[in-house]
Amino acid sequence: MAKDNAILVDVAGREVRVSNPGKLFFPEPGWTKLDLVNYYVECQEAVVRHLRERPTTLKRWVDGVNGEFFFQKRVPPTAPAWLNTATVRFPSGRTARELVPNDGAHLVWGVNLGVIDWNPWPVRRRDLDHPDELRVDLDPTPGVDFDEVRAVAGCSREVLIEHGLVGFPKTSGSRGIHINVRIHPKRRFEEVRRAALALAREVERRMPGRATSKWWKEERVGVFVDYNQNARDRTVASAYSVRAVSDARVSCPFDWDELDDVDPAALRLDTVPARLRERGDPAAAIDEHPGSLDALLELAARDEASGLGDAPWPPNFAKQPGEAPRVAPSRARRS
Repeated sequence: MAKDNAILVDVAGREVRVSNPGKLFFPEPGWTKLDLVNYYVECQEAVVRHLRERPTTLKRWVDGVNGEFFFQKRVPPTAPAWLNTATVRFPSGRTARELVPNDGAHLVWGVNLGVIDWNPWPVRRRDLDHPDELRVDLDPTPGVDFDEVRAVAGCSREVLIEHGLVGFPKTSGSRGIHINVRIHPKRRFEEVRRAALALAREVERRMPGRATSKWWKEERVGVFVDYNQNARDRTVASAYSVRAVSDARVSCPFDWDELDDVDPAALRLDTVPARLRERGDPAAAIDEHPGSLDALLELAARDEASGLGDAPWPPNFAKQPGEAPRVAPSRARRS
């Protein structure tokens, strides 16, 4: 049997085995598994800052970005005993022991399995039912350029500020922008999602035809404000995650004064380490700015009083009280 040329990587006080370090993960620029390992080792402080104590789904690309991926929600029983984990509960009622990447050794262990980006829950291990993060996911519909995403991000920031919240933006690593908002862990997932829906609808009111809260793709225009990313067991790529795209873009935090100029294509595996060394992490202070969802939930109550009921949930959730029929409008009309 051919040897896999495995190496040991010294990180966070541990030696972590990396098999097939020369395996191509990003064929277009020629970057390997070891290049990805080196990125996460160099950037580990910033990466772990946004993952610490969070259960995290493993999204594995064992053949690199040109292969197929699969989600692994359970840490295998053969995993090293030193790994940090947390047992989470899914909407189905089932549970899983998920990885909690609390240092660089966890990152290297995950990359060895084919993990490229990190997808954490918005909760900490000490309290798995009360999120401490509201996530604003701005997803442009086909044909919408990044300038429109910038504009919707600016509007979202205004709505957050008016409701007493501080948002920390980052590129999604693809075509969109994420805004992470630290909140006091006092509300359950259902309430956090309700607050996110109220925010999405307010942004839609302020930018008609340019922003949308509509769940069904056939109804969307402009930039979709994906409120459902705040439902239990929904995750997004964390800050400083390399994304599984051909040029290895990074989901990279930026300052609000960079909004007009930030270029997602310039934030890659090969450029972000130097940016971090020179500028630091623009989201480093996120934990210092927790806020209350009270004002957004008051907005949600006003929406409901005016006749706006709940919006559709993801398909893996049971039908919710007050939810509109979970069927695309075109199919409902045919029925």
